[in-house]
Amino acid sequence: MATKKKLGGKDEIAFLRTYINNPSPTGNESGGQKIWLEYLKPYIDDYFVDNYGSVAAIINPGKPFRVVIEAHADEIAWAVHFITEDGIIYVERIGGSDHIIAPSKRVNIHTDSGIVKGVFGWPAIHTRHYGKEDTPELKNIFIDCGCSSKQEVLDLGVQVGDLITFDDDFMELNKNMLVGRALDNRIGGFMIAQVARLLKENKKKLPFSLYIVNSVQEEIGLRGAEMMAHTIQPHVAIITDVCHDSSTPMINKNLEGDIRVGRGPSLTKGPAVHNTLLKLVMDTATKNKLPFQRDVVSRSTGTDTDAFAYSNGGVPSCLISLPLRYMHTTVESAHRDDVENVIRLIYEVLLQLKPDMNFRYF
Repeated sequence: MATKKKLGGKDEIAFLRTYINNPSPTGNESGGQKIWLEYLKPYIDDYFVDNYGSVAAIINPGKPFRVVIEAHADEIAWAVHFITEDGIIYVERIGGSDHIIAPSKRVNIHTDSGIVKGVFGWPAIHTRHYGKEDTPELKNIFIDCGCSSKQEVLDLGVQVGDLITFDDDFMELNKNMLVGRALDNRIGGFMIAQVARLLKENKKKLPFSLYIVNSVQEEIGLRGAEMMAHTIQPHVAIITDVCHDSSTPMINKNLEGDIRVGRGPSLTKGPAVHNTLLKLVMDTATKNKLPFQRDVVSRSTGTDTDAFAYSNGGVPSCLISLPLRYMHTTVESAHRDDVENVIRLIYEVLLQLKPDMNFRYF
């Protein structure tokens, strides 16, 4: 890839920052999807948006062999569940939102009339009794938006069902780590967009139709990917998502394996991952001297890989994961080198795929 730009290019980082900072909670992904699609338009030939907001950007449309590279667009969130007469808001989680980290966080409440600011409150340390303290749970975390009555909250435009996201922005640590909420998995959308950019800039012609898919509603059960799998009916699917870095304190490697940021993408072996396609990915990484790590799952991967793999009578699918620290917090952290190597690996694998490949085991 002689003309390949580095990840740190001004335009790419500007896109990443804008894309990460834009809130796209599950069920309300449209804002982020518009940003993503607008960035991609110079590098694609066509696109479509389905009824729930998943987007497929298409290169070389109309070919009988269809390949998908996919990430998910949504982020975990909260929703207004109950407003007390004193103007306190209790919440429901949307996806795997973490109640432990909520207290003292600033939030954006997404109402029909715009953003309403609030905070997750918590009793001051002076008022708590050591050894008898309540810990944060879904039943006791609450949002204060500066109101003293339920009517005052309603007057702000807040209603039961309104989605809530943390108010935290993208940043960089030590020039190596990319940090922010919703790297899971907006960083995946960024990476597959860079693959499309490289194909265009390097003037690569693929012998198949490539669908660059950004699916909605992964965090509540892979729903967007399920819909897109049925719509596109691909012959091959390459999914990118995040996985757990296990090198930080309080992580048990006996349970989580040994995956570390900076050591390359993680390639998962498991029932949903097609062995022949996985071998192609590993061989491609070795041939191009791209580092990778290995992981294993006993059943499902817990990612959109499962939705594609088990659709349409079975679609050869694999998972290329980005190691991530502090998943489902506001400081999710990924290494620049890993991001670069996921992009390069997907790109090189696409150049190896041929429409006449036989993926049957026997």
